[in-house]
Formats: sequence, structure tokens, C-alpha cells
Amino acid sequence: MRNKAIYLLLSMALLSSCKDKLAPVAPNALQPLVVTEQTVFDTDDPAIWINKKDPTQSLIIGTDKEKGGGLYAYDVQGKIVAKYVDMARPNNVDITYDFPYQNEIIDVAVVTERKAHAIRIFRLPELTPIDGGGLKVFEGETIEGYNEPMGIALYESGTGENKVFYAIVGRKNGPAQDYLAQYAYQTNASGQIELQLVRKFGAYSGKKEIEALAVDQELGYVYYSDETAGVRKYYADPVKGSEELAFFAQSDAKRDHEGIAIYKKDATTGYVVVSNQQDNSILIYPREGEPNQPHQHQLITTIPVAAVECDGLEITSNVLDPKFPQGMLVMMSNGKVFHYYDWAAIQEKIDQAKQH
Repeated sequence: MRNKAIYLLLSMALLSSCKDKLAPVAPNALQPLVVTEQTVFDTDDPAIWINKKDPTQSLIIGTDKEKGGGLYAYDVQGKIVAKYVDMARPNNVDITYDFPYQNEIIDVAVVTERKAHAIRIFRLPELTPIDGGGLKVFEGETIEGYNEPMGIALYESGTGENKVFYAIVGRKNGPAQDYLAQYAYQTNASGQIELQLVRKFGAYSGKKEIEALAVDQELGYVYYSDETAGVRKYYADPVKGSEELAFFAQSDAKRDHEGIAIYKKDATTGYVVVSNQQDNSILIYPREGEPNQPHQHQLITTIPVAAVECDGLEITSNVLDPKFPQGMLVMMSNGKVFHYYDWAAIQEKIDQAKQH
């Protein structure tokens, strides 16, 4: 109740100061069970680190995206427990587990640092940088925005000693084709992390920009929001080629298609969730597609939420706290915060939509 009261006070202050500049929250919008403490500048994108030994000690990792901002770690109650700041406009973040680094196996958060033209790699849960100051991406680009990384999603292929770790990176601006870059990252013989460009791929409408990306590790796909145009789907494994598999949600959003995340009911089923930014809602699609048509993603329902003009979101079906018995949805919201939603409440809305 206390968190809800704080949220309502923040929302009222925010909306009264911004008046009609921001999209209104629907009267029937789902309310978050937790609202995080505020950052300094402007929250943008969250990721969820699962503590495998004790899920209650898991962390929400989120970016504060202005110049001088940084990376924040929140506990499941929404309190800031660690941060790394004074970065050159950090944008999006993703997480991978069991990464080989200097004779250890560690978990890492990988972050785009837009104005440094680099990605950053942080050891978890400490938020200690291990990248030597940053790893340059989109090198050699001379057109404005072409070398400014924004979105990021991580993917792994292979197993054991043959496992390859990939970072798929979007940018502020780019060409009509090959907008995304996919890099393999590894620890070299000297103990330093290095990048290798593997491919460039991905169509771009030219309408706005591409920021939000999400990888479905089990099914092997990467999704990204071509803002105001729709959601595009490709193979995440470069050996499978760069054919566009789907271009959906083209008429479902009010304007910007933004954050994307996957809710996994099991290894192959669940939902693709997209932030409908100017509508303050989320768009729900079947992860597995339609029967015998895995790349047909038809809108199941639109669910209004209290998050204001959400940029980034992330989901887990892991139970991190009894308040979230079927997992949680984390959404960025205006007001320098992130919201934690109970997936059970979202699933109820989805079930109701399927019955009609």
C-alpha cells in the first residue's frame, strides 16, 4: 500500500507539471506493485538478473540515460542498492550468465554507451566494469548517428567450449538495410574482453529509429522495434542467415513501438510483449505464432498500464518475491523510475481476451 501511495503522489506531481504533454493513464490501467526509487536524470531500459542461489536476492538493472547518468541496481522492493555513474549517455542493457572471464565463470550486464560509441560490460552483482573502459562499435561510420549505439540484446550459440556469446546492437540512425550489428565477445588470452564483428543485418523503415531489441534464446530469434513502423523478426544465430522472418504489429500501436520482452511459459510458448508508448499500454502477441505458422504474430490484446510513455521493459516468469507468483514485468516510466507489475494480473487480462 505504501508503494502504491508513493506512486500515486509521483504520478499526480508528474502529470500536473507536464499537463497534456504526456499520454494520459487510462482509468482502468494496471497498477504496479512496486515503484523504484528515482534516478537523477531519465530512466530508459531495464534488465533482470536472477540470483540462482537465492531468487529473492535478484536485481533489476536499469539505465539512467543522460550524459552523466549510469547503471543502477535495484532490489525486488525497488530500492537502489548499487550504481555506476558518470557515463556518456548509457542507453539499453541486457544480461548474460556464465561468461568465461579470467579463469572464472561470471554473470555480466552489457550496456550501450551512446556518446562513447561503445558497449560496456559490468560484472554482476557488483556492477564492476571489466571492459577496460569500453569496446567500440560501428567503427568507421561517418554519418551522424550511425555510430551511436542504443539498443542491445544478447544471444548465445553452441555449448561448452564451443559456446559463442553475441551482442546484437542497434543505433540512433542507420541505413535501410544492415541497421543492426552483431558482435561476438570473448575474453582473449591476455584476459581482456574483445569484440569481433560477425554480421550487419536488419531492415529499417527510415521513419524514426531502432532502439528496443529482444532475443528469444530458446527459439533462436531476435525481435526489434522499427519505431512507428512495426516489429521485425530475424534469426539470432548468424549461421542461419539474415532473412526477415516477420514484420508485424504494423497497425497496432498508437505511434511508437518501443520496449520488447519475452514472457516464457515454457521452452517454446509464451508471449511477445511490446510497449505501446504513447498509449500507455502493452501489446501482447503469441510467442509461438499461430498453429503451423510460427512467424505469424497476431495481436491477442492491448492492456493499459500506469507506466507513462514507457521506453524499455523486461519480463521474467521466475518467482522472485511472493507478490509476483507468476513472475514480473518491469517497465520504465516517466518520473525517473521503473515499475514492477504482477504478471498474474496481466495473464488474467490475456485469458479474458482469449475468451472473447
